[in-house]
Amino acid sequence: MNVQSLFIYPVKSLAGIPMSYLELDDFGPSGDRRWMIVDAQGKFVTQRRLPQLALIAVVLDDGVVTIHVPGQGEFVLTPALEQQQVTVWRDQVFASSAQHVANEALSRFCGEPLRLVYMPDSSFRRVDPGRVADVRRVGFADGFPFLVANTASLEELNGRLAQRVDMRRFRPNIVISGVEPWAEDEWRELNIGGVSFRVVKPCSRCVLTTVDPDTGEKNPNTEPLKTLSGYRKTPDGVIFGQNAVHEGCGRIVVGDSVSIIEQEC
Repeated sequence: MNVQSLFIYPVKSLAGIPMSYLELDDFGPSGDRRWMIVDAQGKFVTQRRLPQLALIAVVLDDGVVTIHVPGQGEFVLTPALEQQQVTVWRDQVFASSAQHVANEALSRFCGEPLRLVYMPDSSFRRVDPGRVADVRRVGFADGFPFLVANTASLEELNGRLAQRVDMRRFRPNIVISGVEPWAEDEWRELNIGGVSFRVVKPCSRCVLTTVDPDTGEKNPNTEPLKTLSGYRKTPDGVIFGQNAVHEGCGRIVVGDSVSIIEQEC
């Protein structure tokens, strides 16, 4: 098994960036989902409600995040010094707002008041203690620092679909090749490029997978979620991919070998 591709998402629910390597820090992939969009009440906003967010391109250069908002221009995201409380799922954390010009451009594009907010190092959001006993942090990702996916599982799914989809629909960080479809269901611990990863929860999928990343539109037939629901429904939801936490920092690179350290018998 090898790492087939890597992705980072500097702004939650905006376009992802393919990477040749990922640097890992306490949060997970360095720079991953440290920015997020919130509404006027400070509650997080994603493609689930605003699928056109998929059309906002993101560039990450030496830690600096730039977004390109269609019809509005490019904006380098700079957090303010003051912080306010924002909500992501059931968690409330302190975050800093981006400059007004970026927020105004985003609001015009989406047709409602929105803000971009940044999670500083001083803010701590804990990974679900029901899944991870030790105290671990995560940025604005849905719940865990990493999402691991399998190319063979996507191919198996595409064999059931009238129209193929690509891996961007599922927004993974690490994509692995060289293993059978759905083998990831049994993984419990992996070694990737010398870094250990604990697989802690199957990833339940939602309507966001129905958003075409090239058009920013939802599939009228709710595919591929509809097909997945027919044979991948479990007590954890409709499953594609596995959530993971890392043990220690370091770097993982496209092409790195992947070893299974522990799997369910």
